[in-house]
Amino acid sequence: MTNSQKKGRVQAISLVIVSEWDTDEIVSLYRAGGWWEEHWEKEHIPDLIQGSHRFVVAVDEITGSAVGMGRTISDGVSDAYIQDVVVRKEYRRCYIGLQIVQLLTELCAEDGISWVGLISEPGTTLFYKKIGFQPMEQYVPMIYKKMVSDDFPE
Repeated sequence: MTNSQKKGRVQAISLVIVSEWDTDEIVSLYRAGGWWEEHWEKEHIPDLIQGSHRFVVAVDEITGSAVGMGRTISDGVSDAYIQDVVVRKEYRRCYIGLQIVQLLTELCAEDGISWVGLISEPGTTLFYKKIGFQPMEQYVPMIYKKMVSDDFPE
């Protein structure tokens, strides 16, 4: 649990490792991060949570609502990737994101995973540097944009 100071009042926030959570709340967090596209099907959220190595939700203990989240994707043995770290705007600058990332990296260490990477959003590099991440100089993150079927005739 963490206590965060915001606008003159203390908020009690709990970090919970989950295997399921309210779909609409998770979609709302993805929207808060600017990552949700309306054509996506929210019915896949339970599979996304269960398919993650770890999925952490930050919960406001007063309202019971999810105010942040983060997850790792891993085979559970060698490497892990942190993804989808987001905190609702009104809860930012309260160290919630920091605590989510710290918990995710601690869980990886407990599982014997020593290589943890991520791709930071523009403007978040300093945040991640402050908590121990370093840019991977001369490495370029890439995304696959073209389906194999587009390359080869049938």
